[in-house]
Amino acid sequence: MRICVVGCGAVGSLFAANLARLDDVEVWAYDLARDHVDAINATGLRLSGAGDVVGPVRATADARELPPCDFGIVATKAMHTSAAVAATEHTFAEGAVASVQNGIGNEEAIAEHVPRVIRGTTFPAGRLLEPGHVLWEVKGDTTFGPFEPQPAPQAEIARLADACTRGGMPANAVADARGPQWRKVIFNAATNPVGALTRLTHGRVCERPDLRALVTRLVDEGKAVAAAQQIELDADPEELIDHAARKDVAYDHKASMLQDVEARRQTEIDYLNGGIVRFGRDLGVPTPLNEAIWALVRGLEAAWTT
Repeated sequence: MRICVVGCGAVGSLFAANLARLDDVEVWAYDLARDHVDAINATGLRLSGAGDVVGPVRATADARELPPCDFGIVATKAMHTSAAVAATEHTFAEGAVASVQNGIGNEEAIAEHVPRVIRGTTFPAGRLLEPGHVLWEVKGDTTFGPFEPQPAPQAEIARLADACTRGGMPANAVADARGPQWRKVIFNAATNPVGALTRLTHGRVCERPDLRALVTRLVDEGKAVAAAQQIELDADPEELIDHAARKDVAYDHKASMLQDVEARRQTEIDYLNGGIVRFGRDLGVPTPLNEAIWALVRGLEAAWTT
């Protein structure tokens, strides 16, 4: 099996390095950060923290060097999905491509370029320490299922999930992956921007009663939007929020949006709270708090881009 990870940042590196440990899987990584690519090719892709791994990944910043692959795993920021998949689409002419990204709309962007698409949701997290080295901060499961308008066959989805599980990234193949996806979208939209705006880690947000109440109200709006689509969440996002806030799970974890704000990078707010707001408008479901959070983070971005 040959797999290409498109976007080998923190999350992409977790998949690439772990999958590369398998004897029956050849892993390629496509990323535009040339120093990261060069380090991976020189000494392997290193993970430390929740797991110590050095994966023999073949990396490139030139999509023309990629060979045909059975699977793609897209792990770019949501705003970069279209460009990244457009550059690599030739690699997946006969393959299936999964998103493991945050937010809403990634599968639709992938489907514009490749024929078979897998809807994916993942909870492992980390951060880049230096080129070629990622700190694995949070372990977790991944769910794969068909992207309904343009699905990969269920047997292919199961094959990818099995490889991830054997490599150390537990994954389940399901018939309907919308519930897990919306659970994570609601989780991220309720917690990530609050942490980004306050500069607090997940656990510190949750231990403040005022902020925890705001998180719950954001969750309730997201649940209402999911219910209007007749999507049954696989679990209550509130339970996930409380679990992640434990000292032994993700109390000290800086969510990706907080990392983006600290680095003055564009965030994924348009695909999280912005996505919930857009779906809510289409469905006639009011989402005033998500709209306010969306505006606040967009305003924060404007502070360093104008």
